[in-house]
Amino acid sequence: MAADLERVRLLLDVTHLAVVAAPRPDGTVHASLVSAGILDDPISGEPSVAIVVAGAARKLGHFRRTGQATAVVTHGYRWASVEGPVRIIGPDDTSDGGPPEGVPSLLRRVFVAAGGTHDDWDGYDQVMAEQRRAAVFIHAARTAGNG
Repeated sequence: MAADLERVRLLLDVTHLAVVAAPRPDGTVHASLVSAGILDDPISGEPSVAIVVAGAARKLGHFRRTGQATAVVTHGYRWASVEGPVRIIGPDDTSDGGPPEGVPSLLRRVFVAAGGTHDDWDGYDQVMAEQRRAAVFIHAARTAGNG
């Protein structure tokens, strides 16, 4: 893992929270807080910032439209950001991510990488399917930060 992405991982290991941002069609920025972790992209094998996003979320539409995202992680005054292309793998985005039957296990892996735990994985899978949730991988084309 590149040293810059390692800095992101260290901060995510503490907080498991990131602000993700993507441009709206009018050029303004859509930003929201999400649970995130570092996980290898299942297609490229590259370590990436990984999140789970609801199918109806506006940010998912922005990611689909632009193919880009930024994630910023902080802990105190330490911060790191990752900017780059996204890969989306979900029930509505399987063209380059493999078969739809692999989505539930991928969503579980992202959830756990983002610090999540669950007592009822079958129930988790059902809710994820009902909400058409997708895994989003943000590749580190650029990184920045301090500390």
